Amino acid sequence: MVAYLFALPFVASFALFMLYPLLSSLIMSFTDFTSRDISTPFGVDFVGLEQYAALFQDAQFTRSLLNTLYFVGVGIPLTMAVAMVLAVALNNGITRFRTAFRVGFYAPVITSIVAIAVVWRFILQPDGLLNIVLGGVGIQGPDWLNDPAWAMPAMILMAVWRNMGTLMIIFLAGLQTIPQDVMEAAEVDGAGAWRRFTRITLPLMRPTMLLGAILLSVGFLQFFEEPFVMTKGGPLSSTLSISYFTYNEFGFGNYATASAASYILFIAIALLSILQFRFFKTKA
Repeated sequence: MVAYLFALPFVASFALFMLYPLLSSLIMSFTDFTSRDISTPFGVDFVGLEQYAALFQDAQFTRSLLNTLYFVGVGIPLTMAVAMVLAVALNNGITRFRTAFRVGFYAPVITSIVAIAVVWRFILQPDGLLNIVLGGVGIQGPDWLNDPAWAMPAMILMAVWRNMGTLMIIFLAGLQTIPQDVMEAAEVDGAGAWRRFTRITLPLMRPTMLLGAILLSVGFLQFFEEPFVMTKGGPLSSTLSISYFTYNEFGFGNYATASAASYILFIAIALLSILQFRFFKTKA
């Protein structure tokens, strides 16, 4: 009985501030609730799946869905590849100032995303640092944030730089759990560095890579701050994400539409996690 009393404050706060809003938004997604219905919440009509069907007929939502899939499909593999290279280098190749490199690569993770977005907005300007560097090797850089073809790649570049630190630390921890006697035995048998990496390191790193992929998926599918600060979803909706679309619909007072869009995003996260579990499943 005493244990239940101690747990009661948490259960009550969870039910009030988490469970109740969650269930309310789920129910709302099956209605036509808007800002005009706030004074008469029981006068709304249940419309079933009409909100969900209407979303897939909305050009803005389908564009935001494709943009999000593009961001996830390119950003997650690229971030994992860069993080793996850095983790291997820190685990094997870099011996001096290893701690300094770890701190340097991880620093963007603990920096405010708004501050990072503001700095990168200046870096990606037509006369910004990136185009200056490209100009030094004879390449004329585009107007990254105002060109529909380059705005999303610019977002992905920034996201990879910001998120690789977290994955690098996770992968580094995984690499350090691999038995060294296994690696030494493979080296004695004549396996080269690449063969040891592909046949020993990567298979043994599958659980670690699964963890990293799921953590990235949750963040990448919900990306919002980057386009909000840097492009406002433009140009021509080329950086409009599902989260940004939901934010706009909520601001317009279309609460039921925003709720339905958020649950579609939830389903996308769940499906991607299931696919990743299957892909990184450890073979017996």
